[in-house]
Amino acid sequence: FGVNGVWMAPTIIVNKGDSITLNVINNLPVNTTMHWHGLHVAPENDGGPHQKINPTTTWSPSFKIRNNAATFWYHPHGAGQTDPQVSKGMAGFFIVKDAAEAALNIPRIYGVDDIPLNIQSKAFDDLKQIAIATEMDTALFVNGTLNPYFNAPAQVLRFRLLNGSSLRTYNFGFSNNQSFYQIATDGGLLDSSIALKRLRLSPGERAEILINFSGMIGQNLHLKSFSSELENGIYGAYKMGSGEDTIEGYQENSLNGKDFNLLNLKIIASTANPVITIPISLVPFKLYAISAATNDRTIVFDTIRALPFEKPNLAEGPFAINSKAFDMDYVNDTVHINTTEIWNLVNKTLVAHPFHIHDVQFNVIEKSGKPTPKSERGWKDVVLVMPNDSAKFITRFETFANETVPYMYHCHLLHHEDDGMMGSFLVIDTTRSAGISQIKYNTFTLFPNPVSENITIHFPSKIPFAEIKVLNILGETVLKQNTTNPILNVQSLRSGIYFIQVKTNNTRYIQKFIKE
Repeated sequence: FGVNGVWMAPTIIVNKGDSITLNVINNLPVNTTMHWHGLHVAPENDGGPHQKINPTTTWSPSFKIRNNAATFWYHPHGAGQTDPQVSKGMAGFFIVKDAAEAALNIPRIYGVDDIPLNIQSKAFDDLKQIAIATEMDTALFVNGTLNPYFNAPAQVLRFRLLNGSSLRTYNFGFSNNQSFYQIATDGGLLDSSIALKRLRLSPGERAEILINFSGMIGQNLHLKSFSSELENGIYGAYKMGSGEDTIEGYQENSLNGKDFNLLNLKIIASTANPVITIPISLVPFKLYAISAATNDRTIVFDTIRALPFEKPNLAEGPFAINSKAFDMDYVNDTVHINTTEIWNLVNKTLVAHPFHIHDVQFNVIEKSGKPTPKSERGWKDVVLVMPNDSAKFITRFETFANETVPYMYHCHLLHHEDDGMMGSFLVIDTTRSAGISQIKYNTFTLFPNPVSENITIHFPSKIPFAEIKVLNILGETVLKQNTTNPILNVQSLRSGIYFIQVKTNNTRYIQKFIKE
């Protein structure tokens, strides 16, 4: 699959403050979606599974770029379809620039000294077609290229590293063990550069690094993954699980627990006016204050039974969040706009899960009960939570609220996401609703659902409702009925996803339905 081409996707480059429209035309024979990973946009523009794009149709989200300069990416996010579509090539960079980044003396000539690197491992089936990346993801691609090389000028280079793999974590370093300097995390620049020889990135994570190749003309070296150094329990390490709770065929994979090359770097002459120094100070930023948090929320990674008497495998799943598999018709969490929260991530399985949340960037405040590693102290939207371990982050929900359209959070091991290790959350603003003190979801039933003509509203107990509205996926009112009649005619609506909102004196009740 490709975007504007037969294979992979082009880089989108924008400036903070730009207002843009992205026309996503689906010429595939299957449904798809397109998620702007890491961007702070309204939920109806986010591209999660609720923004499905049918074949031959176009989805055109419009939004303002509010994020600081950073390396983001975009990829499908359909329910049950993320892994196959990303693996087949639908993944690209989304780079944001701003004035603070422009003021730094760092490389920024795209493709010359500012190089995006999307690293992916892929699996192939017996017909030599790209398959879901399960155990045998042994084909290594960089920017969609096998056996890649880059003619690197002998100067300071900027690598924008993206782990675009479905499963595999990489432990980046260079074959000559040369130091490099991390300057950015998922959501933007750090306040100062960090000298490193290894940098671990799990699926979905990004980082920007600077490396100085001055005086190295004619040398050859490799960007590598030192996976022999990964902790057990991380996909890509030597060992996964224990006892009966293991992944079948895991140790037959020739990459697991081994060091391997990712990119051949051939050092050539420098360009005109090269950058030859690495700055220490970057962009000051203020982390969220823990004292500002008004709510703590706990998210538990666990397993569920595929069959009533089947014992779940703690390394292979099936996995869930808070003991529930993803349900398009269910809202897992509700948060209030303009609030700061601490999220506690608890992993009760034997595999490390990279947790990604949409809408916001966060600060990791604790991992394994210890202070956050330096490489993860900036703005993040993915955090790797180790087996039988925990992590905490703090974040703030602002700008966007929608009573009906949710954001997602999920494991970024893509077949875990596709199998149901995902939840949804609404950001709501009750201050906009005069006289409304509560908003409740999934508290009544609708039948038939899907519906073609008349739909009936049924509450388990008598509710004195006064108004019925039908909202589209943008939250716009498309039908209204000021009556207590529980039967509503929706024949005039186009096919798609809608929400019925029932209003009483001080409460709104909301439920989703599908119009055939």
